[in-house]
Amino acid sequence: MPVPTPAELQVLNFQLHSLSPTEIVGWALRRAGARAIVSTNFRPYEAALLHVVVREKPDIPVLWVDHGYNRPATYRHAEDLRQKLGLNLKSYLPRLTAAHRDAIEGPVPSTDDEGALRRFSARMKIEPFQRGMRELAPTVWFTALRRVQNPGRAGLDVVSHDLNFGTLKVSPFFHASDAEMDAYLAAHDLPNEWDYFDPAKADEKRECGLHAAWGARAVPV
Repeated sequence: MPVPTPAELQVLNFQLHSLSPTEIVGWALRRAGARAIVSTNFRPYEAALLHVVVREKPDIPVLWVDHGYNRPATYRHAEDLRQKLGLNLKSYLPRLTAAHRDAIEGPVPSTDDEGALRRFSARMKIEPFQRGMRELAPTVWFTALRRVQNPGRAGLDVVSHDLNFGTLKVSPFFHASDAEMDAYLAAHDLPNEWDYFDPAKADEKRECGLHAAWGARAVPV
């Protein structure tokens, strides 16, 4: 699948802005053929993305990096959605367990030490995600990115070319507000998960590296 030029992306995003998430997913699947995935970390509102994608392609691979630091509620939520939606879950784990890493390096770094936090993210999150992307080799990657999530995402759009992984990144709910997400979950009787915490971000205004340029340069050690 040829990489869209910036001008082509601008036209695509203009056209897709008025479509529903379901219509956006259908468009992207037709473009992807059999090589599409959806990623998740089971954070709040991700049930909506999983529902809208799986409804259109029930067997789509669902890439999940289980870094070992999720809270019990998140693991229960993941299992609930796996069963409820019949997810074709592809779990990727770091090469080091959370307990092993903590014993060697101590607690998860805080935002006071950006370098250490990036190294943590590279080892526990980016490396297994890179491994998953290499093995699944998608041409289209569905994500739950939304413009309102943090300032760095406001400059993205429904469709972008992801330079880190060389895929067309599609975010069907990119322009949705929290109220619209709540309405979608309610309309489809989907659960939400509010106890989620991502130690690789440690702050909702940061990026863990998967959607940031520095992530491509992160070398797990």
